[in-house]
Amino acid sequence: MEEKMQNQKENKKQPEQETKKEKEEKIISLKESEYLKLKEEAQKSQEYWDRILRLQADFDNTRKRLEREKTDFIKFANEGVISELLNILDDLERTVNLAQTKHQDLPAFLKGVEMILAHLYEMLKDYGVRPIETEGKLFDPNYHEALMQVEHKDLPEHTIVEELQKGYILNDKVIRTAKVKVSKKIGG
Repeated sequence: MEEKMQNQKENKKQPEQETKKEKEEKIISLKESEYLKLKEEAQKSQEYWDRILRLQADFDNTRKRLEREKTDFIKFANEGVISELLNILDDLERTVNLAQTKHQDLPAFLKGVEMILAHLYEMLKDYGVRPIETEGKLFDPNYHEALMQVEHKDLPEHTIVEELQKGYILNDKVIRTAKVKVSKKIGG
């Protein structure tokens, strides 16, 4: 039994001795030229590492700046449109105020509303918005939404008879289809 304990003690000492040996530094001899070359390579490596860190910091700063600019752009993208709409809103308020103070001047009120409407259409046109043509055109599901069908003997089938609500295109993209009434064959 004692022998067994003695063996265990020796086994415990061995790893301790090995770690001491591992901790000792080995001395290696090099030619001076090899040493200088290694030193130069280490210096270059450090310079490259510093450069990578600076580039990474620049990249992070650029990414954060672009995110801020994108957020600001989204936040204020409609500023021009809203500013022009506020002018139209002012015109509408003035027209309503005039109509309330001069109850019997209906033609002037109507003329004011028509001018405001013309101003609004012009603003929309400037922003690339245009109405979808409907009446007398053939029904196209890409631009029109048929809400009703009516029998009509004088028109070909699927011809738009009446526009129920205007549709609009923004820079070649349909943003609202036109709601229409479409012809169909009599008895069909």
